[in-house]
Amino acid sequence: MPIDEARWTATNAYAREVYGAEPDHIRANREGADAAGLPTWAVSPELGRLLALLARTTAGRSALEIGTLGGYSALWLLEGMQPDARIITIEYVDAHADYSEAEFDRCGVGERIDVRRGAALDLLPGIAEAVGPESQDIVFIDADKISYPDYYERTAGLVAPGGLLLVDNIFGSSGAWIDEVDHPEAQAIDRMNRMAAADERFDAAGVFVRAGLLIARRR
Repeated sequence: MPIDEARWTATNAYAREVYGAEPDHIRANREGADAAGLPTWAVSPELGRLLALLARTTAGRSALEIGTLGGYSALWLLEGMQPDARIITIEYVDAHADYSEAEFDRCGVGERIDVRRGAALDLLPGIAEAVGPESQDIVFIDADKISYPDYYERTAGLVAPGGLLLVDNIFGSSGAWIDEVDHPEAQAIDRMNRMAAADERFDAAGVFVRAGLLIARRR
């Protein structure tokens, strides 16, 4: 049967109903972000649950995230990580960083999540030097799509053997879908997808969940 807009909407609603249960503190984070007027770019509850599950397949002690927003995805990642886990998350917008830091403190995990403020491409060299190569059990990218190829190049070498490189929106975003071949965002996403698929350091798959998730496991 063809997938039209109505069926797509209904299927996503079904996935959220069945697989979208949230821990209370994570639900409060999402609802609070909505009430505070933060953009609605965060991962969905069912995708957050998948992130936690994927985190449990790794050693689960270190993660690097590009794109904090209100902290929703970082909290989901932490759900699947070890009690001593640490996350570095990068956020460009100060208001979003302020909100996420307050939320991490509210959830009692402020000491485990380090919010770095600024442009990711400016911050990544220093972070990479500090943490070292093959040091991160998880890298999660969910930020501006134009920079996806650069983010991939600068973080792939940080993933530890057996670790995961995860990228959201690999088939499109609110800005453009992957078949809009003349759109700069679609072109950047396509370049990153092809880089990941050809990268011999990883076993990679593009999963059609929400707007697409790259799951790449470091060999």
